[in-house]
Amino acid sequence: MLRFFKIFSRLPERLRRAEDRLRLINQYQDAMWLAFNEHRREMRTVLGSMSLPEESLWRNQPPLVPGQPAENAFALATLCRQSSFEEPYFSFWAARLGEALRYHRKLWEFVFICQALWERGAVKPGARGLGFGVGLEPLPAFFASEGCEIVASDLSLAAAAAEGWAQSSQHAIDKLALRRPLVCPDDLFERNVSLRQCDMNAIPADLVDFDFCWSACALEHLGSIENGLAFIVNSVACLKPGGWAVHTTEFNVSSNTETVDDMSTVLFRRSDLEGLAERLNTAGHKAAVFDFEPGTNPMDVYVDVPPYREQPHLVAALMGFATTSIGVIVQRGEGV
Repeated sequence: MLRFFKIFSRLPERLRRAEDRLRLINQYQDAMWLAFNEHRREMRTVLGSMSLPEESLWRNQPPLVPGQPAENAFALATLCRQSSFEEPYFSFWAARLGEALRYHRKLWEFVFICQALWERGAVKPGARGLGFGVGLEPLPAFFASEGCEIVASDLSLAAAAAEGWAQSSQHAIDKLALRRPLVCPDDLFERNVSLRQCDMNAIPADLVDFDFCWSACALEHLGSIENGLAFIVNSVACLKPGGWAVHTTEFNVSSNTETVDDMSTVLFRRSDLEGLAERLNTAGHKAAVFDFEPGTNPMDVYVDVPPYREQPHLVAALMGFATTSIGVIVQRGEGV
């Protein structure tokens, strides 16, 4: 009887140990399955990356075509595509921003934001603009040069260091880091630009009544797909009625089902962005219709793999998926 009692008294402990072992086995199996799927996707992506376009198509390209801002280049929210780089407006914006002309999606993001806001009449003297996660981009200086009053925002230094941005040279430590004398004279920059600390997951309540706002490939770093979508919705609340929000982010070219979520970088799918548009339109705002068509030109079908090239780099392999940049355009509803 005593022996039976001892065995029975140890049963809960043994069950706990068994449960712990089972939990570890399940976690291991889940990790192995995730690793297998990522490896499978990586192999597909690497095979796709072997189609590096002939050097003559991208070396010292795209062509420099003298031009000016277009009247209606981005009526739709669209993907980064090679065809944009070869339009006269693209050469204009690259030069205006002091950027080297090249087939790189980061440059496309800058051009998309400037052109989309310009053609909607948002860039004008006296307009108030709010930039999120500005890093060291040239956009605050450009908008300031046009007479706009700009609040450029970024993480605090402590938060940026914790996230690894401070060490990556992609974080604005102070306003001087945003100076671009070739884009905006120093006196005009000093007068028109201020720098604020801002967590994009918790936008300060006083950041309101702006004519436009923007972010360039920042919202995919907010921890989850839902956080990124919520940020876009919340950014619209910073605008005056009729104001414009223009954002760029990562788009999953490979799949509308599998993706990366709940990580330091997430990849948005077509279904995520279609849900966002419905969410915004239901709230009384106007989300530009999405054009999800990928390009078919040589730089559109080439997938760059780490370590990434300076160009061509329109589509990149990221965590086993092919991804490119997409632009989002939203107008705040009147009376909303």
